[in-house]
Amino acid sequence: MTPAGRRLPPRLGQGWLVAPPAAYLFALLIFPIVLIGLYSVFLRTNLTGVVAVFSFQDWGRFFPASWGELPWRTSSPFWNTFVRSMGVTVVIALATTALAYPLAYFLAFGTRRRRSLLLLVVLAPFFTSFLLRVLAWQVMLRANGVFNSALWELHLRPHGEPVSWLINTWFSVGLVLAYAWVPFVALPIFVSMERIDRRLLEAAHDLGAGRLTAFRKVTFPLSLPGVVAGFVFVLIPTTGEFVTPQLVGGPGTYMFGQAIQDLFVGTASDWNYGAVLAVWLTVVVGLLMALSGRALTMDPRR
Repeated sequence: MTPAGRRLPPRLGQGWLVAPPAAYLFALLIFPIVLIGLYSVFLRTNLTGVVAVFSFQDWGRFFPASWGELPWRTSSPFWNTFVRSMGVTVVIALATTALAYPLAYFLAFGTRRRRSLLLLVVLAPFFTSFLLRVLAWQVMLRANGVFNSALWELHLRPHGEPVSWLINTWFSVGLVLAYAWVPFVALPIFVSMERIDRRLLEAAHDLGAGRLTAFRKVTFPLSLPGVVAGFVFVLIPTTGEFVTPQLVGGPGTYMFGQAIQDLFVGTASDWNYGAVLAVWLTVVVGLLMALSGRALTMDPRR
């Protein structure tokens, strides 16, 4: 018998239980990243081609020729696309978080009897394919779509003259992405608000704080972990988004994810250059996850 409190060393056979899921994760997650990383530093003709030479030539094509250039106006077109896409992504993430916060607040504090029904309504879009939802928005926003047809029928706009900025603009891209991600942002904020001890709010009111002051001093700081989590839920996947700008955007809404797609499966096929863009985006997403993880572990009461 072992002394009380002393842990038994794991048996050799127990370690093999981890091997199958570890191999599965390596095959699906690690190996593709390693393969793409190799493509970014080796010159190849295609997937079955022969390795020509080890080179950082494609990395040199991606980064600006001179770091003294303005970050949003450089000699590298794909670097410019990356900077523009990141700016648009941050704006969309901020707007989506701002839209989702009142919804989460209402679910947490505004209603209790019908909360389950409202949560079901919020989650209802997830029962449909994301691609089908984007296609539905394309039908509604296009020149002869639902919105323009309604304006013509109500005589709010001359017949045959659609609202030009409803489709193929940053407005349409931001609208569809905000619609798609608002439930993702609202849920973590709602969970954070649900965990707030209501006695803290009662104590704030007892000490003379109004509703706005109690919200600013108690509710909002304690809900910040959910806000950060929701913001990251939008920011990280939107950095590589290509479906939405492809369907409801136009030439002026070209994003970084579309560039990666075009370099791998588009007409401008260049797998080495596409691998550089993919690896760079992976690194950026990893840094964002690390920073968000640090923010989520911070105590909001400090």
